[in-house]
Amino acid sequence: MINYPKVVLKKDKENSIKRFHPWIFSGAVARVDEGLEEGDLVSVYSNDDEFLAVGHIAIGSIVVRILSFEPVEINKDFWVERLASACRVRREIALLGIENNNVCRLVHGEGDSLPGLIVDFYAGTAVIQAHSVGMYLHRAEIAEALKEVLGDELIAVYDKSEGTIPFKSGIEPTNGYLLGEIKDFTAIENGLKFKVDWLEGQKTGFFIDQRENRSLLERYSKGRSVLNMFCYTGGFSFYAMRGGANLVHSVDSSARAIEVTNENVELNFPGDKRHEAFATDAFKYLDDSDQKYDLIVLDPPAFAKHKKVLSNALKGYKRLNLKGFQAIKKGGIMFTFSCSQAVSKEDFRKAVFVAAANAGRRVRILHQLNQPADHPVNIFHPEGDYLKGLVLYVE
Repeated sequence: MINYPKVVLKKDKENSIKRFHPWIFSGAVARVDEGLEEGDLVSVYSNDDEFLAVGHIAIGSIVVRILSFEPVEINKDFWVERLASACRVRREIALLGIENNNVCRLVHGEGDSLPGLIVDFYAGTAVIQAHSVGMYLHRAEIAEALKEVLGDELIAVYDKSEGTIPFKSGIEPTNGYLLGEIKDFTAIENGLKFKVDWLEGQKTGFFIDQRENRSLLERYSKGRSVLNMFCYTGGFSFYAMRGGANLVHSVDSSARAIEVTNENVELNFPGDKRHEAFATDAFKYLDDSDQKYDLIVLDPPAFAKHKKVLSNALKGYKRLNLKGFQAIKKGGIMFTFSCSQAVSKEDFRKAVFVAAANAGRRVRILHQLNQPADHPVNIFHPEGDYLKGLVLYVE
């Protein structure tokens, strides 16, 4: 039996764990061993002293993130086994080791039974983000295990946890390479090239979760004028151009994102005059512009990080989608998204419904979109189903 410090639950609070939910909330905990620090490994026991799980202890409402429901030691063999399993899934769904698509998510937190860990793979570089102190403390072991699993496919491992470690932890992480180094990098997604800025860019450098939705947009782009709001580094924009769009406008508040968007468009369509990019606030752009578009993409950052701001987030989605409906031509197509985990699919659809009604537009849902297969949802953790999207035909 392993000998980690104990977390003991209150009576009858073990049911969710026996259903393999990977979180233990503070209200379920009766007591913890003394001297524990955030990120320490613990064993979880029922009030009747029955072993339940091993995980990382944390400060906040989620007290333990579970790594295993078996009494295993969290060592090199554990990390290699879990990472090998995650990589095997990506190979089986043809998203790892593919010539014209060398980008995928290797580890998606709870979806890969590694809560608190994100790993994105960019043609030889694995970019890690730890969302818990426990995972951050294991980052060197994780990097070594990635190297063992991927072998020569892995050139470098970059840790980008500076902005994702909980601020209450008192840890002050610094981004940097854990293994190897790459200075100038271009990735390929479905045959299109793009620069990845994991040093200064958002998330791990690119929004991999929109890969399939970008491909869908390409099919609708022929002959259309396209507006890509919150474009970041232009993913939807250059898919629209390959799809035959007549005009593409990219908008983002970040001047650096617009700079990279222009670089990405030039990588794929050198000298093409169909594209123009604007570094400005999305709402201001929609307020100031009189232009109408045939196809609009609304892919904002998360409006709600947690339930406490849900009401304001839903108001934000209503306002944004209203602006979109006002800017789209009759017979236009709108791709609209929410990546806020706290916003349910039903709430998001209601927000879009209210916006359509207020705009006086008749709207049909053509597609209901979600995250791709390399962002799997643990069936015992429905909270992992975060990305919601609608493709709308607007009359």
